[in-house]
Amino acid sequence: MSEDKLSLAKRELTGKKVKNLREQGLIPSVVFGEGEPILTQSAYNETEKVLLSAGYHSPIDLDIAGKKQMALVKTVHMNPVKRTIDNVEFQAISADEVVEATTPIEIVNFEQSDANKAHLTLLQVMEEIDVKAKPADLPEAIIVDASGLKTVEDGIVVSDLKLPKGVELADKELDPEQPIANVYDPAQEAAEREAEAEADKAAEEARAAEAAAAAAAPASEEKAE
Repeated sequence: MSEDKLSLAKRELTGKKVKNLREQGLIPSVVFGEGEPILTQSAYNETEKVLLSAGYHSPIDLDIAGKKQMALVKTVHMNPVKRTIDNVEFQAISADEVVEATTPIEIVNFEQSDANKAHLTLLQVMEEIDVKAKPADLPEAIIVDASGLKTVEDGIVVSDLKLPKGVELADKELDPEQPIANVYDPAQEAAEREAEAEADKAAEEARAAEAAAAAAAPASEEKAE
């Protein structure tokens, strides 16, 4: 049983008419399963709270007009202007079914590392990853210990992930060396950017001097004649 629960009522309104639901503080949704999709609706505040808690990685216990159904969030459509939830798509699942879910990657203990003590910075370039597991085994996050990082040569890659029991990567062809986080020296990068800027400035000045010299040459030749 999931910690996240949401009550859905069946809805009749479709198409442009669902605008009326949003004006009433309701979110239209669809539950996909083996049969025909079920058109549903729910209170905005309650739905937003559950979506924030469950994300795309935790199962939700739905109550669809009195019928219980476990589901994962499939898609959340946002209003591009208001940044509010327009509608939600759920995917029905069963407790014994192996499902795919997008799970956050959480990096911990970097502050304890030699890299941090050397004033280096950790940049996380992969925030989440797709995994497969039974609903009860789906992790809220995959934790990565960064306390062993020391220099800019170090980093965290996919093969460093320690998956919980019963959990595996959804993409078997994912490159095990794909970076998750990199260590870099902000002072060194700032110095390199400054050096590049100085080099660009010098090159621009050299081009300007050459152009000026080329423009002056014909005038000198005419004067000599």
